[in-house]
Amino acid sequence: MAILLVSLFIGTVGFRFTTTNAYSWMDCFHNAAMLLSGMGPVIVDFPSNYGKLFSSLYALYSGITLLTSVSLLLAPVAHRFFHQLHVEES
Repeated sequence: MAILLVSLFIGTVGFRFTTTNAYSWMDCFHNAAMLLSGMGPVIVDFPSNYGKLFSSLYALYSGITLLTSVSLLLAPVAHRFFHQLHVEES
């Protein structure tokens, strides 16, 4: 949860300052949350090249973070499932 919250904070602040304050804090939070959840960007017309660069790098980072978070959440379930399939030889 801490990784997701820190990632969301980084995304919100990053979008706010790389879009030259063209969007509100809520818009930047919304865009960061949508990218972090894997849904995709909401703001697509960035006024600067820095915003485009940050958006691209944050999208790549968000994809890795999403996959890591889901795998950490599903690891115990998968472990239990595969443990149930194990057949011991006598």
